[in-house]
This record gives sequence, structure tokens and C-alpha cells, in this order.
Amino acid sequence: MKILVAYGTTEGQTRKVARFVADRLVDAGHAVELLDANDAEGLDVGRFGAAVLAGSIHGGRYQPALVDFARGSAQALSARPGLFLSVSLSAAGDDAGEWEGIRAIADEFAQETGWRPGRVEHVAGAFRFGEYDYFKAWMMRRIAREKGETVDPEGDTEYTDWAALGAAVDDWAGALT
Repeated sequence: MKILVAYGTTEGQTRKVARFVADRLVDAGHAVELLDANDAEGLDVGRFGAAVLAGSIHGGRYQPALVDFARGSAQALSARPGLFLSVSLSAAGDDAGEWEGIRAIADEFAQETGWRPGRVEHVAGAFRFGEYDYFKAWMMRRIAREKGETVDPEGDTEYTDWAALGAAVDDWAGALT
């Protein structure tokens, strides 16, 4: 099956997640088009049998290009099997309030865009200090400290559970026929 994997990213972790998903689907025998949502203008979603969209939460929202793409393609996306990957640092923890928040943000994305994916997976992100400006690095160190996390402000700290993500993608793709 031909599958679209479209993503929005801010610091690059969601691009890494999308590449992992695309590779996993190709290894399972699918044809995949990996696409940054910034480059999706004019894309005919009807060419695909299924779609995976991935975006990261920043300031309570996903990337505007991903929101615009999902909104503009909602009807076509909803007509085929869909998987939405919501990437956030909150997904790395077990704080019930934070999980409630990221679920609400994903629900708001569906309301705002009109796309109702068949499945939503929350994926833990990463601290990407090499991508942050001074202010954001300061804020992220503060957030990490408040959560009791030890991070290297000179490097990245990745929380993505690649085995769990692979299992979720395999399960979703296994239902495609």
C-alpha cells in the first residue's frame, strides 16, 4: 500500500520520528512518501491508501503547517486509515495532569482541522539543546529541573521509546488491507 507520512517539526525530533515510521513501513513492504508539511501545498492525498501525520506540541499547539495541511486535506485524510503521532516531552512522564493535557491538545487538533484519525499515539520527544536559543535553553533546563530530570545542556536527551513506537506502527499497519 502507498502511505503518506507527513510531519511538522520544530527542533527535529518529530522529523526523526517520521523517518523511523517511514523506514518501518517500507521494511514492511509499503511504498511511502515522507513529506514535511511545509512542502505539502497541492498534495493530492487521494494518491495514498493510508496516512500518518506527526507533529510536536509546543506552547499547547502543533506546527501551523501541519494544522493547515490537516485542515485542507481533512476530508481525504478521513476517507482512509490514519495514524496521528503526537510528540511531546509530557509523553515521557507519568503525570496524570500532563497526560490529560496532551490528550486534550490532540483532541483540539482534531476539532480544529476536522480530521479524525483512526488512531492517536503519544510519543515521547527529546530535549534538543543544540536547537534552542538562549531563552528556550534556559526554560527547558528549568522545566527539566522542576521534573527532577538531569539533562546535559550541551547535548540532547532523547526520551522516544523506539521499540514501543515500532510496535504501535506495526500494529496499525498490520490492520491495513
